[in-house]
Amino acid sequence: MDITLFQWGQFLTFLMIAIALGMDAFSLGIGVGMVGMRLREVVGISVTIGLFHFAMPLVGILIGMYLSELVGDIAALVGGAVLTLLGLNMLWNGMFGGAAHSMLQTSGIGLFLFAFSVSLDALPVGLSFGLMNVDRMMAVSLFGLIGALMAGCGLLLGRRVGGWLGGYSELLGGLILLVFGLKFMA
Repeated sequence: MDITLFQWGQFLTFLMIAIALGMDAFSLGIGVGMVGMRLREVVGISVTIGLFHFAMPLVGILIGMYLSELVGDIAALVGGAVLTLLGLNMLWNGMFGGAAHSMLQTSGIGLFLFAFSVSLDALPVGLSFGLMNVDRMMAVSLFGLIGALMAGCGLLLGRRVGGWLGGYSELLGGLILLVFGLKFMA
């Protein structure tokens, strides 16, 4: 099977976009990882984020061109709002919560909300790919793989840094989520 220059160009383009989309997962993973979690949770969160980074552009491709502008604005607002709420909750628990549980759970609905909010920016990318003649499976596969890897690296880094910060790690993690949430809504 001969790989053409066009296919290599698409691969490199998709790889760069996947890294750009995965930066959110990496950055936010640092904040979430600071709370402290087991390696099993890191793997579960990373895989879930990878699946969402695969599914969101695929959904975007299926939705099509005519909704791309509207959904792009809504996606950024919804994702930002979810991250802002998670960040505020982590800050509240870090300052006043004591034994209270954070709204950000590493399983169930909290995990899906986090993965959804981190992956929302891939939806408009998928919408644009729905308009072009590109290898869509290569694109969404790379997005999923790179998203999972970058989330895992961020979570592991956050886990390591969180041990150094002790009790302040939830505050810093919440602050990171809050800042990124507000950035997405701006």
